[in-house]
Amino acid sequence: MPAPSAATFSRLADLIAIDNVADRPTKSITEVFTGKELATIPVGTADDALAAIARARVAQKEWAKRSVLDRAAVFHRYRDLILENRDALMDMAQAETGKSRTAAQEEVLDISMTSRHYARVAPKLLRPRRVSGMLPGLTKTVVRYQPKGVVGVISPWNYPMTLAVSDAIAALLAGNAVVLKPDSQTPYCALACVELLYKAGLPRDLFAVVPGPGSVVGTALVENTDYLMFTGSTATGQLLAEQAGRRLIGFSAELGGKNPMIVAAGADLREVTDAAVRACFSNSGQLCISIERIYVEESIAPEFIRMFGDRVKKMNLAAGYEFGIEMGSLVSEAQVKAISAHVDDAVVKGATVIAGGKARPDIGPLFYEPTLLTGVPEDAECYRDETFGPLVSIYPVKDVEEAIAAANDTEYGLNASVWAGSKAAGEAIAARIHAGTVNVDEGYAPTWGSTAAPMGGMGVSGVGRRHGAEGLIKYTEPQTVATTRVMNLGGPRGLPAKVWAKLMPHAIKIMSWVPGR
Repeated sequence: MPAPSAATFSRLADLIAIDNVADRPTKSITEVFTGKELATIPVGTADDALAAIARARVAQKEWAKRSVLDRAAVFHRYRDLILENRDALMDMAQAETGKSRTAAQEEVLDISMTSRHYARVAPKLLRPRRVSGMLPGLTKTVVRYQPKGVVGVISPWNYPMTLAVSDAIAALLAGNAVVLKPDSQTPYCALACVELLYKAGLPRDLFAVVPGPGSVVGTALVENTDYLMFTGSTATGQLLAEQAGRRLIGFSAELGGKNPMIVAAGADLREVTDAAVRACFSNSGQLCISIERIYVEESIAPEFIRMFGDRVKKMNLAAGYEFGIEMGSLVSEAQVKAISAHVDDAVVKGATVIAGGKARPDIGPLFYEPTLLTGVPEDAECYRDETFGPLVSIYPVKDVEEAIAAANDTEYGLNASVWAGSKAAGEAIAARIHAGTVNVDEGYAPTWGSTAAPMGGMGVSGVGRRHGAEGLIKYTEPQTVATTRVMNLGGPRGLPAKVWAKLMPHAIKIMSWVPGR
């Protein structure tokens, strides 16, 4: 299966929310496997973003008038279109990122699952909700959910489809418009997914894609939209949070992680080994929730290191658009240099390479071997800093208590994986891990794929949550409407104010006896 055709890129380019495209500077988009140019993309400006936001505000007002069931129907159709066009979408994801076919399929499946979930639950979650009023019988109180308005989404290159569209699904179902700035390396992935949204019936101005530099287009979004959703580095997230805070707009972000795995005595090491390959090296390790450090009880550490090391050495590393390849390419020269720097630094400071440890230009310009280290000292860069690539370090520990302490000894808190002799023991360990998601007997997929549950980070790993009820309600402004009935709070007509004032404390006391008050 080849990369997408020139006609495909031309068709998708027509969807960009930029006027007078022919007069704009362009950026080259290359096939990561080979380094060959696939297409060019117009570079947007702040004015382009402002124009898209203005059009989105008009479209949003009409969209918000539609019932939630009507909006949900668009996403039921979208779910089906995503699956029907999965091969073309996977081709695009692989072309722009160099990831394996399996990692590309993760994106397609995630978009479909997220669309299905929110299309099903949004009508219930957004339904006006009756709550207990101030005075039973005298006050009717209802909570309604109004859309924020225009939501800005800034998406990354590592999962350029699902992280461009899945967050937008909840925002759109909540009645908002969306203006997206995709990563400059992977704009056509976003456009391919948005094209299918338009085919599903979403008004075009309601979801605009404006490619361009983050410092230009991203800044325009944070300065002019009503809510910002960001996925990327902790450093950039902190900057955007400051900017959003100055405007007092809502902000949600999934940021970096230095995610731990704990392997306790009694765990099935064969199962752990197979799962650790997925947990550590899916998407070539370029995944915020992938595992980068493994803590293993000393009694089983030698056996685990041997088994995992042998398995990593045998991983299938290749360039190709077919299933069966375990790990693809890194996405850029900057990524290759960053991983190489972390590995070289650790080795110079005393670490031992168990598997991998070098670039593979013989396979493709941006390939790097899946790498396993032991004996990494505390002063090594990869000991605490996120690598965001195919580099994992193993640390033998005395017992589970030491493993938990080491796992929590970080400013990050995004994801974790736990393996023990029983499910109950694993769950007990998981409850003590400082992370937004913890997987027992897997690496990251079960928590990420549980779209009904919140997903996000603690510490510097993020703000807010995606997925679950929280991932939808965050895009709304809850409004409380209280209606006073029978009489107002000034008391019955004709009753002296002093008498009414004395009665009120008794009424409040009686309320405490009412169930649910």
